Amino acid sequence: MKKYIAESIGTFALIFCGTGAMTVNEITNGADLTHIGVAITWGLIVMAMIYAFGEISGAHFNPAVTIAFAYAKRFSWKEVPKYIIAQLVGALLASIMLWVLFPTSEFYGATLPTVVPWRAFILELLLTFFLMLTIINVSTGSKEVGVMAGIAIGGVVLLEAMFAGPITKASMNPARSIAPALISGHLEHLWLYILAPIIGALLAVVSCKIVKDDNCCNEKC
Repeated sequence: MKKYIAESIGTFALIFCGTGAMTVNEITNGADLTHIGVAITWGLIVMAMIYAFGEISGAHFNPAVTIAFAYAKRFSWKEVPKYIIAQLVGALLASIMLWVLFPTSEFYGATLPTVVPWRAFILELLLTFFLMLTIINVSTGSKEVGVMAGIAIGGVVLLEAMFAGPITKASMNPARSIAPALISGHLEHLWLYILAPIIGALLAVVSCKIVKDDNCCNEKC
């Protein structure tokens, strides 16, 4: 149970701090935090949670990452549903807590694109592709590898949130989108925030197999 609890707590922290920053930015009209502050918050909380729980659960905190690791044969398929449930529970609890703390918010960090859905779909797919490409090269699936894993993965999240946040909110994570959508009632375009990250993560695994040894995704690439 320890790894499932770690996934729930880590995802809770991720969503509470990340979408919490977006919520504070929303209700203050960006007076202090600003978009840059939101992006930095996302990068730092991802980095912190990887260091906190990487050795316990692998610090997935993302259904797309969990599915991709299983596809890469670095993670057991039978563990996938349990991890995803743990992640969704953590994300929902975080969004509920934000609803309790900030009742005047309308979105709670919900992912709503500012472009047409098919463009948002492509952008989210590419963002997750780059994220998973980084993850798969610094981790094994069950444990994060080395002291640089948190910096590398957190840095990519910060970078992508910085430039893509204003367009799609840079979700890259179905659990991150599902929770605030359910709490805020903004379910529009949720489908693309579920499908695009999963497809993007799987494509990253495929690219690893193409550019490296055939068995690179059975072990650390």
